Amino acid sequence: MIATILDWLGAACLVAGALLGLAAGIGVLRFPDALSRMHAATKPQVLGVLLLLLGIALRLRAPADLGMILLVAVFQLATAPVAAQMIGRAAYRSGRLDRSLLDADELAERGPGGGSTGPA
Repeated sequence: MIATILDWLGAACLVAGALLGLAAGIGVLRFPDALSRMHAATKPQVLGVLLLLLGIALRLRAPADLGMILLVAVFQLATAPVAAQMIGRAAYRSGRLDRSLLDADELAERGPGGGSTGPA
């Protein structure tokens, strides 16, 4: 009985994760500038991967599998924000963004490209 419920919960997590991954892919294709695309590529994609991993964990339930799934989740959570920040910074420095879409531009005071103005 419990195994059947866990299987159904795992299936629901797999479907939800796949839909979030699809939404991320559509957002990357449809959004107008690099910062919007970066947001679409990281936010729903990370949650989608975590839901997929949760669905797999609910289905497999073996300790060795759960350890590997946990490791994948930790690396996903550690690398996605760093990659998003690097992509955003590169887009800002190369000018591949629509500045009219920015609510605030904290990097404008640092000079062209948003880099540092000298030694800290």
